[in-house]
Amino acid sequence: MAGLPPVLPWQEVQKRLGMVYPQGTSARHRLVNDIASKTVFTAIYINAVDGSGIQLAPKHVYRMTQEQSGLITDAHRLAYATAIMKAGGHVDGERWYLDNTRESIRDDTSREALVATGAVIEDTTAATTSGKGRYALQAAFAALMVPALQDEALDQAINEWRGRYLTAGALARVAIVRAGAATGGTHVQVTFPNGETRRLKAGPSSVITKDVIEVFSPRFLGDPAVLFVSESGNKVVARDEKLATAIGLSIQSDKDLPDIILVDLKPAHPLLVFVEVVATDGPIGVRRKAALEKIAEDAGFDLQHVAFVTAYLDRSQSTFKRTAETLAWGTFAWFAGEPEHIVELSEGRMALR
Repeated sequence: MAGLPPVLPWQEVQKRLGMVYPQGTSARHRLVNDIASKTVFTAIYINAVDGSGIQLAPKHVYRMTQEQSGLITDAHRLAYATAIMKAGGHVDGERWYLDNTRESIRDDTSREALVATGAVIEDTTAATTSGKGRYALQAAFAALMVPALQDEALDQAINEWRGRYLTAGALARVAIVRAGAATGGTHVQVTFPNGETRRLKAGPSSVITKDVIEVFSPRFLGDPAVLFVSESGNKVVARDEKLATAIGLSIQSDKDLPDIILVDLKPAHPLLVFVEVVATDGPIGVRRKAALEKIAEDAGFDLQHVAFVTAYLDRSQSTFKRTAETLAWGTFAWFAGEPEHIVELSEGRMALR
């Protein structure tokens, strides 16, 4: 690999962090202190920027030396990125930090500060106890550290970044995505529109399911109700046979049912909403849509009163990027990270009401 991004001395990185995170920013000291500055410097040094395929580990930071930080050719930088991750890996010179700063770099600086504000992206697929790299600078944030960016151009770039990523809504989105990626605990409790609660096994799919029922349904449906919910390893978690019968829908667990079936009872003719939850795979593609249409038609539903929604955690994640092209026309995509919006893949139908 050639053409690594140019590096600023960590002291200059610190000055720019102070500009990005002004006085009054929550937990600002964690975002502009020496450890944060050296963490960002090291990420740029080894090219741990989103899209590069390289990820930063705390070890890259605490085993950096003053002498190594001054070796800025591509060869020196790439050699350091790989050598330091080997068993016993080290470089000569005056160490920046001792090994016991690992937790501070990982928790206080990375997860609770830089990741929380969107400056750093964490790979949540890596095991918690893994010593491998899991962090990469957000590409737009890394661009703020380009040495050639100076004066008014720098001020403008920082203001644009802050305007996009440090708003209350943007920070809320980061928090939602982080919560969805976390799988701690054994259960996720879901509150249905009628006030009933159910417990799902903890996991990314259950977190999205919770958001669909608690956030999506009251936002996009006038009088929402849940007819059916399933989870991985448990075909049926809940179903409302009485309500389903009242609107003419026969829910048979041996059928190829979606993850969630919602109904909007406000229209004169109820709107049936089939929802597929996608944590890894399984969006509503052409074949899946056809199968769900058959279920609706077999129940006597006119397809003009049926909607199809694929629910994701966030559109910035690889899951959506990988499956977007397979989404069927005439369906919708919704993201828990941006709950007020919905994407319509229009084929001439009216938007979901």
